[in-house]
Amino acid sequence: MFYRTDTNQHGLAHDPFKAIVAPRSIGWIGSKGRDSSLNLSPYSFFNAVSDRPKLVTFSSAGRKDSVRNVEETGVFTANLVSRNLIEKMNHSSIAVPYGINEFSLAGLTAESGRLIDAPYVAEAFAVLECRVTEIMQPKGLDGEPSENIMVFGQVIGIHVDEAIIRDGRLDMTLARPIARMGYMDYSEGSDVFELLRPKAP
Repeated sequence: MFYRTDTNQHGLAHDPFKAIVAPRSIGWIGSKGRDSSLNLSPYSFFNAVSDRPKLVTFSSAGRKDSVRNVEETGVFTANLVSRNLIEKMNHSSIAVPYGINEFSLAGLTAESGRLIDAPYVAEAFAVLECRVTEIMQPKGLDGEPSENIMVFGQVIGIHVDEAIIRDGRLDMTLARPIARMGYMDYSEGSDVFELLRPKAP
């Protein structure tokens, strides 16, 4: 099959686009408002974009609470979603009025960042502390801005629970990271295999 995205006439029950771009890491974003309210929200449009410097980005469909907070404070945390936290992550996605603490709603512990004034999930196996470098709305071919708002942050501090370290490396079979597969489908990234790059002849 083939379909044009400007007509979106694919004949399926659901648009397959987000299922094709998968698995997608989940950015579990912790932030704090100027009024000191705490927020925790998962974003499946999230990824690392650079190693030098260490940059990550999350994309929000509209100006949600996380975007409001990072615009006000310039900082956020990205918390690793592991299999043991999937239900709590899902509960933190509930739509509630601004100022409601999703850490409390999901039964999670909010810890203050070491280098930034933003909360992180104490129960997470790994956490990135980030300072905002850029906030933008990407444009389409027609030059019109997307409804999505992209937040880029430089990672300035990293927390790692030693429980997932084995032989000097993070062991994903222990971390069991969760990814979004499209629709309401998720996957667990613990089925790990190693693949070395080929050497040039």
